[in-house]
Amino acid sequence: MNNPETWHKVDLVRRRDASAPGGWAYEAHLMVLTSGYASPVTKARRAAAANLDRVGGIDGNVSNLCVVSFPDTFDPAAREVSSARVELTNDELAALEKARRKERGRKRALDRSRRSTNPAQYTPSKRQQDRAARREAADLPERQVQTPGGARAANKAGVPKQAYRRDTLSAGYRFNRARVAEAAATAAAAKDHRARRIAERIVAEHGANLVVEDCDIRTWYRLWGKTLQATTPGRLIAAIGTECEKTDGRLLRASTVNTKLSQTCLCGAEVRKTLADRVHRCTSCGLIADRDMVSAALAAHVRLTDPDDPSTAGLDTVQARTTQILFSPGLQEVLSSQPQRGARPSRDRTPAAAHGPGISGQRASARRNTPDRYRPTPNETRPAHQRHKDHVGTAARAGNAAARGEIPTRKLIGWHPIRG
Repeated sequence: MNNPETWHKVDLVRRRDASAPGGWAYEAHLMVLTSGYASPVTKARRAAAANLDRVGGIDGNVSNLCVVSFPDTFDPAAREVSSARVELTNDELAALEKARRKERGRKRALDRSRRSTNPAQYTPSKRQQDRAARREAADLPERQVQTPGGARAANKAGVPKQAYRRDTLSAGYRFNRARVAEAAATAAAAKDHRARRIAERIVAEHGANLVVEDCDIRTWYRLWGKTLQATTPGRLIAAIGTECEKTDGRLLRASTVNTKLSQTCLCGAEVRKTLADRVHRCTSCGLIADRDMVSAALAAHVRLTDPDDPSTAGLDTVQARTTQILFSPGLQEVLSSQPQRGARPSRDRTPAAAHGPGISGQRASARRNTPDRYRPTPNETRPAHQRHKDHVGTAARAGNAAARGEIPTRKLIGWHPIRG
């Protein structure tokens, strides 16, 4: 900031602010051609983590994230085995449930507002139709329905007779829509902040050389949907990878086809398990432990011929068996943490609607009636998917890339961000 030679340009950006006129707040961002800022405390922490000389593995799933690390020499005299589990606490689950209820209420208010402003575009609900039939049978005058509760008026092909973008929207609707977008941006920023803090603690304790299975998070979303929005395993793993790079290490990804960590024991025997089996029981060596911890310990013994190609990964079963023997006094205790209940899709539901226990999902009717929030407003002339979103939850990724010297760093002028 004090060196004008590094100044690149000033951008005018906007972010959602329901209290601002039009629902947007405008800010001036100064972009400078330099690496990202790191405090002296952060630099000292990363330097200490780079000198840990440890290797570790990560097992991420829907409900938790487990980390197990060993000395890089696999010598018990160097340092003992260490493990950690990241999961949502009861307070965090209660806060998420409260936020979801509030979000659901706001979306229902949006739907009621749209229906009240455009009653001709909706049909009465079954209850409203039955009420009208009873009044007609009792020879009572017809009552005008102010807010139809039925489906959208459509033709025989199911296409709405009028496009959503042509609906009339009230000022209250626009205000509530801005509040929904603002709350979503705040929640995304809070999740990014939480992921970075967790990544810092994991790398500081287990080192910057970690291995994780190369899983497709999109497949998980098709099975568990809303649950992943609470635990955000993909966000956590991405944050750990970024922190490893900043600590002169690397987070390697191993293909699950070659390693099969969840179906293998440290002794090399195959232990078949389903998603419902959360405890690892090996009949060959007698190891009984949490399956996630065992998978994380095995990930530390994965070797890659090409670090950039996950398909070249292979499990070093000889080293894993040797580690089990050398660390046998404390390994059983480390891996036998309290197992969590398995995350399985709910029965009698479609995969997209399944959700985990304790966290209520959104009803199918609420999803079906969720209004189109890409409707342009006087201050919103482009659809949301075409707008620049670095200031709404994705600025952290840009800052991480800037810290590695890949892109310029953007700094803010004249305002203080709200921490989620």
